[in-house]
Amino acid sequence: MSEVLVVASKIKKRIKDKHGMNTSSSVMDALTQIVEREIDKAVENATKDKRKTIMDRDFSE
Repeated sequence: MSEVLVVASKIKKRIKDKHGMNTSSSVMDALTQIVEREIDKAVENATKDKRKTIMDRDFSE
């Protein structure tokens, strides 16, 4: 597993403030895996378009 790519305190605060729930520490690893997958997809999309810059549109489905 690579380093955590999400800010734990901000994730926990959002969940607590918006939904009134606590957050398990394992959530950060799960979210990091999701972020890594989405980054990889965005890189593929940019590569297909022959770009070396990832853009917001590369994250759309």
